Amino acid sequence: MTKNITKAKEIAQIGLMIAVIEAAKLAMANLPNIELTSFLLIIFTLYFGKRTLFAVPAFILIEVMIYGFNPLWVIAYCYVWPLLCLATLLFKNRPKSAFAPALLSGFFGLFFGFLCSFPYLFITTGTNPDASLASAITWWIAGIPFDIIHGVSNFIIMLVLYLPVSRVLDRSVNK
Repeated sequence: MTKNITKAKEIAQIGLMIAVIEAAKLAMANLPNIELTSFLLIIFTLYFGKRTLFAVPAFILIEVMIYGFNPLWVIAYCYVWPLLCLATLLFKNRPKSAFAPALLSGFFGLFFGFLCSFPYLFITTGTNPDASLASAITWWIAGIPFDIIHGVSNFIIMLVLYLPVSRVLDRSVNK
């Protein structure tokens, strides 16, 4: 019976993660490259570990239902968001300071466009690898100003929210 309760609790936690991520994303949709998704995936991974990886596909599916299917961003989301969770799992213990998670979040935002440019290598021009590479590089370079905004805002958001949200999660997660 205890095992069933634990599984139900884990499923509920995953559902809440998905809801919080999507609500935050929608609430901040009008701000260019300023988002809470990176912060939330990092903080959830620090508290819920690998379980957070189960929230990512559901989050992507909801995004597709809201914004429609575009293979370029959908494919990128399928590896970029899990990559952030996996990078966060490299922390052996939850950091006491916001600085290390802020660096991770900031660098992730800074390189988000680069990471998302990979599908252009395979989708945009078919059989011409030189044109595909040029397309990916052009797309990435054109987005650098947005990546700078993304990286700086991710860093600041993590610095501001990490400790207060950690305190709340410390009190509520292990009950």
